[in-house]
Amino acid sequence: MADSEGNKLWGGRFVGDTDPIMEKFNASITYDRRMWNADIQGSKAYVKALEKAKLVTESEMDDILQGLDKVSEEWSKGTFEIKPNDEDIHTANERRLKELIGSAAGKLHTGRSRNDQVVTDMRLWMRDAISTLKDDVIQLINTMVERSAAEIDVLFPGYTHMQRAQPIRWSHWILSYAVALTRDTEQLEEIRTRVNVLPLGSGAIAGNPFGIDREFLRTELSFDAVSINSMDATGQRDFVVEFLFWASLCLTHLSRMAEDLLLYSTKEFSFITLSDAYSTGSSLMPQKKNADSLELIRGKAGRVFGRCAGFLMTMKGLPSTYNKDLQEDKEAMFDCYDTAHAVLQVTTGVISTLKINPGAMQAALSPDMLATDLAYYLVRKGVPFREAHSCSGKAVFLAESKNVSLNELTLQDLHTASPQFDSDVSAVWDYTSSVEQYSAPGGTAKNSVTGQIQHLRSWLAKHRK
Repeated sequence: MADSEGNKLWGGRFVGDTDPIMEKFNASITYDRRMWNADIQGSKAYVKALEKAKLVTESEMDDILQGLDKVSEEWSKGTFEIKPNDEDIHTANERRLKELIGSAAGKLHTGRSRNDQVVTDMRLWMRDAISTLKDDVIQLINTMVERSAAEIDVLFPGYTHMQRAQPIRWSHWILSYAVALTRDTEQLEEIRTRVNVLPLGSGAIAGNPFGIDREFLRTELSFDAVSINSMDATGQRDFVVEFLFWASLCLTHLSRMAEDLLLYSTKEFSFITLSDAYSTGSSLMPQKKNADSLELIRGKAGRVFGRCAGFLMTMKGLPSTYNKDLQEDKEAMFDCYDTAHAVLQVTTGVISTLKINPGAMQAALSPDMLATDLAYYLVRKGVPFREAHSCSGKAVFLAESKNVSLNELTLQDLHTASPQFDSDVSAVWDYTSSVEQYSAPGGTAKNSVTGQIQHLRSWLAKHRK
């Protein structure tokens, strides 16, 4: 038997060398090395379970634990040497352990398959990744809430169908995305619960034949529950798909916010100015200041969507239990984590440093945006809304026909639309009064926005724990 095959975890069955191209094609060490700490955690717990089951002696367990500590130290210091036959992180760590402590290392894999080992590593790694991402989202929400509180008196146009719709508070716009991010946070917490299920002890497919105490493993590795079916435990990647979808949805929210801010930062809008720290220039046009941070946020969303769709395509045709196709799970998981982590941090930087132009925002408000308020004026006079809406529409048409602003129509002009208009209609043409009428919970009136801020501060206090 060739030595290169004999050093592999699966080498005993095979004679001769693997094709070098196949070696590279099959290997995952270039990326799954990121799970070195999770792999060592799982191995430490497993050798303790082996000792508890009398499959290794206490002395062998101590040797393995001390050896794993040395392996961990090498990874931490960046001195761990990956060798050509280390096809994955499991092989690399076990190979190095054997070099350090000798034959006792060969007992570590007793009853364990890479099928249950890798999915345990992934769950341990993702558990930590989720904690980091949750902190990222919480920090972004907090930044948005505090900015909303500081700039609560600033009004600007709200848009539907990309057309000016009604006056709203700038803070109301910010909080609309903060609320979406609270849903992302809650979904991430729910995913963590489903991630935190122990698969170790499932073997390759049929389970573990050596009486391994899986409840002990669960406690040792701080999992919430133990998987109940070994085939499902080793072959499903629902938790990965859920994570990829979470990243896709979260970045959808951030991409939409970035699109709004891109528009608001143009000369045509001039509502905001991005900090130089989150902008770049043009290699040809010296006057340009490009909002590349926002464009990249928007672009990275597409990258994550692609990972999610691609992995689902990998999963959809697989037969039951583990198949090598599932090696695709880790690159998708790592890439989506890295992308989401970066996007969330950059978005927080953008939101915390951008400057607003309240004058431009105020100047963008126009009387035609109060056409609904004109209808509401009639409703308060007892006119049915559908009739009031029609009367307001007639007033808009008349203003356009006369080429004047809606608020420049005379009372005589307005009477052609409805006799219910009176001199007090002049009070309609006030943007602050317009905004303040939306005082029901969830609205854009100051008391409503203040209520949203208070609610979100309480939410943050609860979810930071």
